[in-house]
Amino acid sequence: MIFLFISIFLGIFILLMGIIAVQHKNIKVAVIAAGTVSLFSSILYLLLAAPDVAMTEAAIGSGLSTIIFFYVLNKIRKTKTDD
Repeated sequence: MIFLFISIFLGIFILLMGIIAVQHKNIKVAVIAAGTVSLFSSILYLLLAAPDVAMTEAAIGSGLSTIIFFYVLNKIRKTKTDD
């Protein structure tokens, strides 16, 4: 029963963060929201007994992708100020 409540909570939170990632005007908030979607989906994968998928999603989806997004944003801002 507790598994059902945790799964529903995670699903609602994933949907909420996905909507924030798509609709928000600030790009930093959108990137962080997309990272939290990946992080909470990896927790949901872990609860569904798929630890290999959960580790991959946590490492690549929430970790590496978020870092790459912020790195590219930093590079774009530096090139805009150099012009």
